[in-house]
This record gives sequence, C-alpha cells and structure tokens, in this order.
Amino acid sequence: MSIDYLVRFVQVHETFRKPELEALACLAKISLEFLFYRECSPFCIIRLHDEKAAKALISRSVLSKGIYELWARATTYEELHSNIKAARSAHWPRYASSSFRFDIDVYQGSHSASQQRKLIESFDYLGFEGPILMKQPDQIYSIFEDYDWSCPVPKQIYFGRWIAGSQRDAINTYSLKSRRYLSTTSMDSELSLITANLTLAAPGKLFYDPFVGTGSFLIASSHFGAVTMGSDIDGRAVRGKDGRNIVTNFQQYELLEKYLDGFISDLTHCPLKMGRILDGIMCDPPYGVREGLKVLGTRDGSGKEAVYINGEPAHMQDKYIPPKKPYSLEAMLDDILEFAASTLVDHARLSLWMPTANDEEIELGAPIHPCLDTISVCVQPFNKWSRRLLTYQRIPEHEIKVRSKPKTRTAIEGSKADDLNAFRKRYFQGFKTQGEPERSL
Repeated sequence: MSIDYLVRFVQVHETFRKPELEALACLAKISLEFLFYRECSPFCIIRLHDEKAAKALISRSVLSKGIYELWARATTYEELHSNIKAARSAHWPRYASSSFRFDIDVYQGSHSASQQRKLIESFDYLGFEGPILMKQPDQIYSIFEDYDWSCPVPKQIYFGRWIAGSQRDAINTYSLKSRRYLSTTSMDSELSLITANLTLAAPGKLFYDPFVGTGSFLIASSHFGAVTMGSDIDGRAVRGKDGRNIVTNFQQYELLEKYLDGFISDLTHCPLKMGRILDGIMCDPPYGVREGLKVLGTRDGSGKEAVYINGEPAHMQDKYIPPKKPYSLEAMLDDILEFAASTLVDHARLSLWMPTANDEEIELGAPIHPCLDTISVCVQPFNKWSRRLLTYQRIPEHEIKVRSKPKTRTAIEGSKADDLNAFRKRYFQGFKTQGEPERSL
C-alpha cells in the first residue's frame, strides 16, 4: 500500500526542486507520484511505496529540508484534528511510549511562544505518554502552516511525523568561502550539488567536465561517489597557481581517490578515445561575454607544424599558449551535445548550463539532438537575463527514431565577438526589448 508524504522544500531555485526529486527517484529506482506541487509553496505532497523509499529519496536532496509521513491536511485546525482522528488513530498506540517533541513550521507567518504552546496542547488527544525530549527524540511531530502574504489565517495546515532529513548541510561543507583554489567563475556549492543530482552522480560512475575550471562540478560529483576527470582550454586553470590547483581542492575534502586527472584541451580537440564510456557529463561552458569564445586552431588552418624554442617543442613548455580561433556560442552548444551523444552510455545524462535573455520564450533556443532526450529545463533568473540548466539523457541505440547527420559548419564570418554570439551582443545592449532605444553601458 502506498503512503503519502510531505516534503518540506527550501524556497529557493524553485524550478530545480521537482526535477531534483525526479532524478533522485530515478537513481534510487523508486516509484514517485506527485499529488501536490506548486513553485510558490515550500510544501509538496508525494506518494511513495514505504518509509524506506522516503528515506532513500530525501537522503541526497539539496533543495529539501526533510520528509514527513503526512497524517492530515486541512484549512482549519478543527478540520485537521478531525482528519487525524479519522485517518490515523489506529497508528497512535505504536508511538505511545516513544520519546517525542513537537515542532511548528510557519511559512510567511509567525506565532508567539504562548500561541505555539497552545497549538501543541491542542494535540493532547494523541495520548503520547513517552518523555518529551528536545534533542534526539524517537519521534518528531511537525505542524506546518502555509500563509499567503498579508492573510491572517493559513491557507493550508499540515501535520506529519518526521522521517528523514536531507543533505542540505553539504552546501556548507563545500562552500566556496573556505575552498583553497577558486576563480571568479567557480560554480557555488549549492548549484554544483544540484547539478550532480540531476546528472545522477553515484558510486561506480565515470563523470567528465570539459570546461573544468577549478573543479566545482567534479567535487560535487565525487561527493556522491562518482570517479571524475576534467579538461579546460585554459592551461592555467588546470595547472593552478601558488601551489593550489584542482588536486588541492580534492585533498581538502578528502576526495582525492575519486579524481583521475585533468588535462588541457577544448571540446573540439578532445584527446579522449571516442567511445561510449562516460556515465555523466556536467559543464558550465563560457558564455563569451567578457571575451569572445575561442577554440584551438587558426583562422586559415595553418600553424599545424611543430614550433621549437631553444630546441624544445613549444607546446611542452609551461608558459606555452596555443593559438586560438573564434568560436560561436551556437556551435559550441551543438558540439557539446554531439560529444555527449558519442561518449555517454545508455541512459547516462548530460547537464549543461546555458544563458538566455528573459524576453525570450524559455523553451526556445535550447539545443536538441536526436540521440538525447531533454529531461528538464531549470531556470536561474537574474535581472534581464537568466541561465538555464538543461539536462539530457542518452537514448539507447535501438530506440533512436531519427539518425543525425554530420553538420556542415559554414565558415566563420566577421572578426568581432558579437558577430558570433547573439547573447553577448544583447548582453552589452542591455537586453533592450523591441522598440526600446539602445542604451550605452
């Protein structure tokens, strides 16, 4: 028999919360049914098989506080008490002698200490005879109230028994504030861990980040047990500075055994053997705003011959900077999907961050590939632009309906970064809407 549970979310990154639970259910092979979910509410009701499934689901969640066995819900306390007596009275003897405490969780409202005590005392009909312990009781019973702004009465009241907490504390463990090796573009620990969950990082899996930077995604994936490796076109990011690099970050968190290595490469010249060996790809590619996007190579295709400095190959020297040529954002996104389709095993996932202007339809512009299913699109809004986390899943070969054809890439025209990156151009124009005069920055 299935059981209804209440999930208490944190009210941040609202579009990420449901996809995270769905990903964790997929990872744990749990049947999950959503009975109530609203982005404007931190309370969600789901249906699971049993308490074991509830603990497995919430144990890795970053955007949840905990999960509760839902005893009743109502719009008034009179109705709530009636529903508890009607539906749960047979369960009370099971917990009669257990130590316990009551918690009150009010969203967009508050109660004084005397009001809280009165609320708790209204549940005395439960007849619990065990000792009241504020620390580590056997059972925790929670009263939840959900208010609308400026409304004096709750729009919904929930009562439940605490089952398990989440992994939200991991955000502090991996906080950038205490990390030894950072850059200005290092992804924060919360979003890194969420991305790892959506990509299904787990023990026994091999994860790769082709835009590794200082390794935030690799650290998050390794936290969940995956073996990781990464690359970056900027050799300075891989090598590090002042004795600090990706390796020292892994050492800091005692995860070094999960890190294979990092190497210098761009996605179009990846030295990895092209085969379907990866269990996950996570990346936050450059958006080309501060400087135009580049890949290794020259405009005219020359410069492939080896260059020697003092008899030593230039590319073997620490300060060597390889030549680069312009690259468009659209081409980069297409190349990432093509690379994922060629290297991911069946049902493995790619999670890709992508910028977009807020005056565009959010579904438009996301790249697609015939070998990849789009699993979720999560949005982190800023002012006039947002970035989306796109998650894809590799379709097994026998299920692919349309085979992709190699794209014929037209020659790059223009020498300005804005010619190759529409997002960059709009960024510096202030994302002006149609009819709005152009502003200077």
